[in-house]
Amino acid sequence: MPETIKLKMEMDIRVADRLGTVEEYYFARKLRQIDQMNKEGRQVINLGIGSPDQPPHPEVVRTLSVEALKPNTHGYQNYKGHPALRQAAAAWYQKYYGVELNPDTEILPLIGSKEGIMHVCMTYINPGDRVLIPNPGYPTYRSAATIAGAEVLAYSLKKEHNWEPDFDELAMWAARGVKLMFVNYPQMPTGKVPDRQLFERLIAFAKEHHILICHDNPYSFILNDNPMSMLSIEGAKEVVIELNSLSKSHNMAGWRVGFAMASATRIGEVMRFKSNMDSGMFLPLQLAAAKALSLGDEWYSHVNEVYRKRRELVCQLLDVIGAKYERKQAGLFVWAAIPEVYESGYELSDKILDSSNVFITPGGIFGDAGNQFIRVSLCVSEEKIREAIERIRNNFIDR
Repeated sequence: MPETIKLKMEMDIRVADRLGTVEEYYFARKLRQIDQMNKEGRQVINLGIGSPDQPPHPEVVRTLSVEALKPNTHGYQNYKGHPALRQAAAAWYQKYYGVELNPDTEILPLIGSKEGIMHVCMTYINPGDRVLIPNPGYPTYRSAATIAGAEVLAYSLKKEHNWEPDFDELAMWAARGVKLMFVNYPQMPTGKVPDRQLFERLIAFAKEHHILICHDNPYSFILNDNPMSMLSIEGAKEVVIELNSLSKSHNMAGWRVGFAMASATRIGEVMRFKSNMDSGMFLPLQLAAAKALSLGDEWYSHVNEVYRKRRELVCQLLDVIGAKYERKQAGLFVWAAIPEVYESGYELSDKILDSSNVFITPGGIFGDAGNQFIRVSLCVSEEKIREAIERIRNNFIDR
């Protein structure tokens, strides 16, 4: 086929309009830049992405291996997930969150909780519906809601309000008509840990204004002595769908195992969408995930001891930069305010990357409320963090 004809055919096929409203994920673009820098021999230390670098528990890996060797575990799976996985998730929620869930009707396994964010949006949002998202907050909330056709409204989280919503602002948005609200505590990127009073206020707000809350809860076991579920609040199932994940708590980010927890009615509604999108997770993976959920307290203690040591080093790194932070943060990151001499976290991040071959996430990717902040990941070895400190100390002189 002549090249001119081929080019014309390609030009005549356009992407859907919905993609015109979202950009490529920031980290996808940045990783390409870092890959190119590494090809040039610059050996960038990536302190940006929260992908656990430690392996899952050996028994979890062993379970996957044993089950995968069986000849009868490779077919399509139940859309609802295997009973063993749902029962393990129910037991996990009962033990650690004090939440009673029916494993047959109130738990839906997901291919990662990020999939659940999209499923919730596609299940409940009609074009023009209004959706509240936190600012700063996980960028996927905005992109998923936008792709589903929502009008996205950002509610502010500010340091002076302890990174909690301003309920007067929420009431203002609610007066315009809101169908769905995304909430995320322990909050990413700020590391803010919730308390019972905050959850109670959010649920009361949702009931008063007839809003469905999607609570994204993947960080509750990381550097947090009191894991909480919004579903532990009386009456929460009336207005809350909670998403959870094994990615952070069990070092299983690449395994893509998550859950939606909600009333039987809500799970059934999400299931109507999800069942048209996939055929369930690989059975050995589900059984290995069930094993992960059965691990005892010593597993979480081990994981958190690693992150505590790394957090101390990250705090040293931030001291070198001159950033300000609070030590008591949950999750896989440290959130810090940049020195006033920089216009934004983007400027500071780019200067550190260019001068020191160290990548730190600019807070602005989480919304404009994060423009004066940076976020540093704990998913890097102590050795690499120490090396990053030395590189910045020796090369980053523009401060």
